[in-house]
Amino acid sequence: MRIALYQGAPRPLDVPGNLERLQQQAQLAAAGGAQLLVCPEMFLTGYNIGLGAVQRLAEPNDGPSAMSVVDIAQAHRIAIAYGYPERGEDGALYNSVQLIDSHGRSLCNYRKTHLFGELDRSMFSPGPDHFPVVELEGWRLGMLICYDIEFPENARRLALGGAELIVVPTANMQPYDFTCQVTVRSRAQENQCFLVYANYCGAEGEIHYCGQSSIIGPDGSVLAMAGQEECQLVADLDHECVEQGRKAFPYLTDLRCELHLRNT
Repeated sequence: MRIALYQGAPRPLDVPGNLERLQQQAQLAAAGGAQLLVCPEMFLTGYNIGLGAVQRLAEPNDGPSAMSVVDIAQAHRIAIAYGYPERGEDGALYNSVQLIDSHGRSLCNYRKTHLFGELDRSMFSPGPDHFPVVELEGWRLGMLICYDIEFPENARRLALGGAELIVVPTANMQPYDFTCQVTVRSRAQENQCFLVYANYCGAEGEIHYCGQSSIIGPDGSVLAMAGQEECQLVADLDHECVEQGRKAFPYLTDLRCELHLRNT
């Protein structure tokens, strides 16, 4: 599967503008043969926007913005993973990512479980115990959001659930470049999964984003990595790399789950 990742500066509060930008990036990715486009955390609204804006702009996962993404996915025959503020059925606000396939079907909606600092906690409720693994184009895919990937338990849980690819929309900021440079590579290698880490660049208020989005192989190799500028990265994923990695480093089969994981 060919994957495209979009890194760009946030456009806070501009949902129509961000949907137009998504359409442009989907068209570019599809023209290059990509089957999946991954965008940053809270892509539709911007991340550092405050509770009032989140309350005003939050939508259900089948709201008007989601339907616009469905139209874009269908028009360009490409799956799209995008971040947005979700208003749940319970009325709570969640930092979410949704995966729409090339036919316009919602395959997965994940709510961020590990909120980062006061900024996240002032806007969102933590997501529930729901870490789905779904199938896309013959691949088993799981999703996390930003700070979630910094907890090894989250990626390991997805890998044990069958994930071969972990998609991580993020809004990682300075001075946490270490996560971009080291942590994401470690998570991919220790679970023998491909990992797609889609970050912002530029600034949003007082926040300066790290950029350095990447697509990482199951052995921790860097297949594509951005700098600090707007760009679209593309990489090809091969199932054989996952199979070879899990034979060379059989962590998932050798793990004694009874020592480390609670029974559910």
